[in-house]
Amino acid sequence: MFKECLENVRRCMPLIHNITNYVTVNDVANVILACGGSPIMSDETEDVEDITSLCGGLNINIGTLHKTSIEGMFRAGRRANELGHPVVLDPVGAGASALRTDTALSLMSELRLSAVRGNISEIRTLAEGRGNTKGVDADISDAVTESTLDEAVAFVKTFARNAGCIIAVTGAIDLVSDGTVCYVIRNGRPEMGKITGTGCQLSGVMTAYLAANPDRRLEAAAAAVCMMGVAGETGWSRMRNGDGNATYRNRIIDAVYNMTGDELEKGAKYELR
Repeated sequence: MFKECLENVRRCMPLIHNITNYVTVNDVANVILACGGSPIMSDETEDVEDITSLCGGLNINIGTLHKTSIEGMFRAGRRANELGHPVVLDPVGAGASALRTDTALSLMSELRLSAVRGNISEIRTLAEGRGNTKGVDADISDAVTESTLDEAVAFVKTFARNAGCIIAVTGAIDLVSDGTVCYVIRNGRPEMGKITGTGCQLSGVMTAYLAANPDRRLEAAAAAVCMMGVAGETGWSRMRNGDGNATYRNRIIDAVYNMTGDELEKGAKYELR
């Protein structure tokens, strides 16, 4: 199943419009290329509708907001909705400021989203309409652990039903749900948290997977999460003495580039709840 999702991306080579943050824009572009898609970046208000019309999916990331990019997000999102393209929201830092929180909530209410991908604190902020995070990382008190897993699965399922889209919570344990089924995924390495942008990269990859697999979007979203986690494991296994987080970032992207469908099927660690 995941193998087919991966191979569909490589076969379709979907063009993905990314309105993303300037901290990780280059890595997002490279990982979309690595997974088999094609990236284009634009947040200029007068440009985004034409650009998203050419693409197969839209990835919206609020990591470095400014007034013109916010307007561009809504314009591109409405155009993507008109065309029936998948739209993924990455609510980076929702809960850390009123602007981020309000923008993410408005995007959710005014656009038809296919998926929302964030850490548990960002997702709780959107579900509750408010938050109090200290930055772009998840609050340790919100972390999904084995002891809180049942509660977290129930929360993600409920929010997915209420939001009418796939909700993907990523962290030490990843949860991906459409409101009925929840994938509980245990791939990845803790060292991935030492790299800026692995979440941003995943949102771009997820958009490509959704665009290339329109008839199985839940499975495609879960496949994207597993694929990035397996790439993190593979990349870490290839680290050498003296390598650091900059090298690890590149090894993860290389692992995405070289991954086969069989490797993904073999390496994916998940259960359904």
